[in-house]
Amino acid sequence: MNFLYLLLNIGSLSLPLLFTFHPRIKFYKVWRPFFIGTFIMMLLFIPWDIIFTINGIWGFNENYLTELYFLNLPIEEWLFFLCIPYACVFTHYTISKSFPNLKLSKRLTDIIFYLILGFLIYSIVIHYDKWYTLVNFLYLAILLILVHTTHHHILSKFFITFLIILIPFFIVNGILTGSFIESPIVWYNNDENMGIRIGTIPFEDIFYAFGMLLTVLFTMKLTNTSQSK
Repeated sequence: MNFLYLLLNIGSLSLPLLFTFHPRIKFYKVWRPFFIGTFIMMLLFIPWDIIFTINGIWGFNENYLTELYFLNLPIEEWLFFLCIPYACVFTHYTISKSFPNLKLSKRLTDIIFYLILGFLIYSIVIHYDKWYTLVNFLYLAILLILVHTTHHHILSKFFITFLIILIPFFIVNGILTGSFIESPIVWYNNDENMGIRIGTIPFEDIFYAFGMLLTVLFTMKLTNTSQSK
């Protein structure tokens, strides 16, 4: 099915886009900071993606692609970095707006932060020779420290909303990595990751998604802050 990856992108975007203009949500009001945040995220993640694809750390199954490429990446992969963040940030925004008091205490946020940071540092030391693990975890560790230091409150909400985002994440990413289909749309070289899978999903993908979305949210916050001055 040559359009499967494209359909996954469109399907992920469709419902959030449908409710973007809902009078109780009005997600369109944060379009400007969202698209700025997504652009900054893509400036970081697209080169990473291209380099990893060229070096065979991951790759794409042409049986599920339209075979349109730009800078060595299928067009569906470019759309992934727009459609998935839109759906996920929309979810975070909607939950935060509907339940403004839904957040962790500073103490609990700090505990989770230090646990994740400790795990990331430990994994970097143990798996320093695995490129996906090393780059992914090192980036997220730096980003977490930066966000925790400057905008602690982002984590107090995102730690909760990300757990909800993980539900559609496991569905979409599960299909991308081979669940329910004959072969994966996106394949991974297990020599360059920890080799741990949740179903068909590499364990590192959870942290990759967390870092990608946190990059967008953090940049959105910085954009809003600069506008308010």
